[in-house]
Amino acid sequence: MSGGGPLAGPDGALRCPWGLSTEDYVAYHDTEWGRPVHGDDALYERLCLEAFQSGLSWITILRRREGFRRAFAKFEIAAVAEFGPADAERLLADEGIIRNRAKIEATLANAKVLAGWQPGELDGLIWSHAPKRPGRAPRSTADVPAVTPESTALAKALKKAGIRFVGPTTAYALMQACGLVNDHLAGCVSREA
Repeated sequence: MSGGGPLAGPDGALRCPWGLSTEDYVAYHDTEWGRPVHGDDALYERLCLEAFQSGLSWITILRRREGFRRAFAKFEIAAVAEFGPADAERLLADEGIIRNRAKIEATLANAKVLAGWQPGELDGLIWSHAPKRPGRAPRSTADVPAVTPESTALAKALKKAGIRFVGPTTAYALMQACGLVNDHLAGCVSREA
């Protein structure tokens, strides 16, 4: 992230600068990013999408999210766990998603692992890595880390449990998106939402 502080949007409200670059980002910033997400399937979806985003811009994933949901059975863990080799080949040909073999294979393998977990276990594991105390509100995007001790620990815990394609940076992006941390800038309209 660059070092910018909050900027006024078309409605005059201050927002994180990245949240103003496209209409898609304004909606995502204002209604989703940083809001608490719970539920194994919902967190599996976010985990998969963050993995697909690795090396790409988030807007690429955001604009294909409905395609991902169609391709991956709405990210229902039990359904994706049943996917086989023919599904992997179908996904590699699906223009509505990112057609990266390693990321597709990780998504399918992770569903198979998670299908053996107890209900709420993924939710519990992820949320157990939320910081115990909220940090100070970042004043600019330069104050927002890419990795934290908590995201490093979360990535290690997920890997130890057999989850693939998740490192500390991906884990931190997941923590930001799912509300484990609040990285909306001080003064941002969504900071206190």
